[in-house]
Amino acid sequence: MTTPAPPAILLLSGGLDSYTAGAIAKAEGFRLFALTVRYGQTHPQEIEASRRAAAALGVERHVELDLDLREIAQSALTGAGAVPLDRDVSQAHDIPSTYVPARNTIFLSLALAWAETVGASDIVIGVNALDYSGYPDCRPEYIAAYETMARIATAAGVGGRPLRIHAPLQHLTKADIIRRGAALGLDYGLTHSCYAPTPEGRSCGRCDSCQLRARGFADAGLPDPALAGA
Repeated sequence: MTTPAPPAILLLSGGLDSYTAGAIAKAEGFRLFALTVRYGQTHPQEIEASRRAAAALGVERHVELDLDLREIAQSALTGAGAVPLDRDVSQAHDIPSTYVPARNTIFLSLALAWAETVGASDIVIGVNALDYSGYPDCRPEYIAAYETMARIATAAGVGGRPLRIHAPLQHLTKADIIRRGAALGLDYGLTHSCYAPTPEGRSCGRCDSCQLRARGFADAGLPDPALAGA
């Protein structure tokens, strides 16, 4: 008898990192349940991109959850101020205004609840500690601490089924992430990374995320398919 593939909850934003993390988990044999949160972000393009990524990954179910954080977690990404443009991301060491307070903690809590509901022991998140914008909730020590908390704060954990948080991109550069995704046959033209898209929905090319993405593709020696025809 064939053992069914284990389920995993994938936090899916529509960006290339979460898409790649999901593809890695799928290649490792997981059945994916994708969770996308509409948290009050100003750009709807990432929600549309998450739908495309979910379809490409063949997820078992894709939930889009409405949880408006604008009143309690103000950020440039939720309309509280302008998105910084043209920063030298290689020299920036501060936490930028695009940081959404406690966002990954909130998202992981939602994923944790769904994991217990569907009997999943695994949560997948595309955080990265190398080529990122300085967010404190992307660091390895944060992921390790959250996993410890999950094991003592859930019925599954105290019942002997500890939940694991997979962050397969944690120690990869953006170029390495893109190379890994290319090797898995991913179409990055489906994804959206820009924090400040134009009214036509095109990438600005000037925000931190656009710069990191562009540098990643350049370092990987690959063209960004999302820019084709732009």
